[in-house]
Order: sequence, then structure tokens, then C-alpha cells
Amino acid sequence: MDTVELLLHPVRMRIVHAMHDGRTRTTTELCALLPDVSKATVYRHVGLLADGGLLAVEGEQRVRGSVERRYQLHRDRAVIDAGTAASLSPEDYRRGFAVAMATLLAEFNAYLDRDGADPVADSVGFRQHALWLSRDELTEMIGEVREVITARMTHGPSPERTRHLLSPILFPAETQLPRND
Repeated sequence: MDTVELLLHPVRMRIVHAMHDGRTRTTTELCALLPDVSKATVYRHVGLLADGGLLAVEGEQRVRGSVERRYQLHRDRAVIDAGTAASLSPEDYRRGFAVAMATLLAEFNAYLDRDGADPVADSVGFRQHALWLSRDELTEMIGEVREVITARMTHGPSPERTRHLLSPILFPAETQLPRND
């Protein structure tokens, strides 16, 4: 299975999100992070990600008569590069967007189902803004947003940090107006 196929599944995307901080995790720990997903499903998708080279086994230990593996994400492999993105069809993009939305909805529901979830105190937000941008303005804005996000992606887990999911979505909502020359 190629990277696109591996990533275009909501459960596998959630596993990738959970592993993205660089820590190693067991499948049991992943099951605890994804309580709304059956254990069999988590185990199956961890196996697919490992077989596909996105997860590496970083260690094994015996636990109650079975072998428990610790996995780590190959972050450099868990991306769809620009060349691959350029080769995707509109149907591939439609499917990718549907997976992203299903993943986001599942993550949001899992958050709301946790004891003590407090959207106001946790600064939960979901807004949409309509922006009129030239190609140059769009390119500049994307660069600025990437800088802001990238500067924080190296932050590791700590007692004062909570893992947040940020999902920027950008697409033209209208066609360009005709020029009045």
C-alpha cells in the first residue's frame, strides 16, 4: 500500500496524529488515546502502518505471555509530498478531504466525550473567513501561516503543554471575477 492509501483512512490518520510528537507508543497506549475505536481496529491499522513503513518497531517486551511492541512514527514518510499531491485526481482530493473531515469529526467527538471537556476554557475554535486574495497575497499568507505553525511543531510534550489538533483548510470558494479592461 502506498503512502496516499495508508494516510487516506480516518483511523490511520488518527494514529499518525497520536504518534506525530515523536514519542514511542504501544498499541495498548494508542487504544487508550482512541477509546471510540475498537481494539481490533487499532491493532489492524497499526499493523498496516508498520507494514507500509510509516511506523517502526522501536522495541519489544513480554507482557502477560504476549509480545508488546513500541512503535515510532517515521514523520518524514507520513506526508504526501508536493509531487504526489500534483498527480492526484479531483476524486483523490475529494476522498482525501472526506477522510480529513471524518478524522477531524472523530477527534472532536473524542475530545467532547472526555471527562472534563470544556470547549470555552480549552479555547476551542472553528471559524471560517472569506478572503479575497491575489495569487501573490495567497502565497504570502500561506508562507506566514506555515512559519507560525512550523515554529511550534518542534515543541515536545511537557507538563504545561496539551496536544492540540490544528487543521487549516484552504480552497477557492468562488471563481476569479472577470477583469473590466
